[in-house]
Amino acid sequence: MTVLILTAEQDVTADMVVARLHEQGVPMVRLDPADLPGKAVLSADYAHGDFDGYLSVNGHVLSMGGLRSVWVRRPGEPAAHAAEPSPWLTAETKQALFGMLYSASTRWMNHPRRAEQARHKPWQLRVAHSSGFAVPPTVITTAPRVAQQFVEEYRQVVVKSASGPPPGEPPVALPTTLIGPDADFSGVAAGPALLQQYIPKRADIRLTCIGNQLFAARKVAEAGQVDGRFGETGHGWEPTPVPGRISRSVQEYTAFTGLAYAAFDFAEDEDCVWWFLEGNQGGQFGFIELETGQPISEAVALWLSRRRPAAKGH
Repeated sequence: MTVLILTAEQDVTADMVVARLHEQGVPMVRLDPADLPGKAVLSADYAHGDFDGYLSVNGHVLSMGGLRSVWVRRPGEPAAHAAEPSPWLTAETKQALFGMLYSASTRWMNHPRRAEQARHKPWQLRVAHSSGFAVPPTVITTAPRVAQQFVEEYRQVVVKSASGPPPGEPPVALPTTLIGPDADFSGVAAGPALLQQYIPKRADIRLTCIGNQLFAARKVAEAGQVDGRFGETGHGWEPTPVPGRISRSVQEYTAFTGLAYAAFDFAEDEDCVWWFLEGNQGGQFGFIELETGQPISEAVALWLSRRRPAAKGH
């Protein structure tokens, strides 16, 4: 039984998990969908009332019947490296590859359909609320007056992207920025703005969830710091215990979303409350492991190496 890892060739975080899988003696195949067709070959057979399929990558052949699990890490766009790439070829290759993988009985970290839904920040916030997390008051709007009223009510507010850093850094996009009531909100009419009450924090928290295992790390914040992802604070990441309330909320969140892996970001305030900022279905963990020594890559490898339950009737 073989683990399939879908990721780009240059992916240090995936390298860490590959090393753990080798230590465990678990067979694995690594594929960048950008190399299909070309370096990789696929074939799926739907005939005689049955299904069979295989992938051939760098001389390694993986049968769909021998597929243990799939880790969707940081895959490239299907057919991006083809001799004559095109949107049509990408669509066809994506249909062929993922249609074949969906036909197999396997475990996913994370299933693409689940991951795609979990990427939507408005939906994340709704699930976070229902899971019991503390969530800062937030509004997403294209109405300048609504944005103005929100800032007047909460005074200290950050504006940030709902979809993450934009490709190409278009000039109309803002990084996470602290704003006040005197800001010009007319530009909100040109595109949705996400406004959120600013949480003065004493630390950033990154919590990595793999199945039922939780790894939390804490980094002391600078006074007045807005976005913990940028700028030096003079402090590093250190392991920190997970409060029981947070643990329960994480399990509710992942059970509802169907995610086997998620990286949560929190802002810890002066009262030690962890405020939910994001649940990233594909967030990085390599930098946390390297700084804290937490065995996150080993936990991922162990989850991927578990055999899937036997199908009924077999």
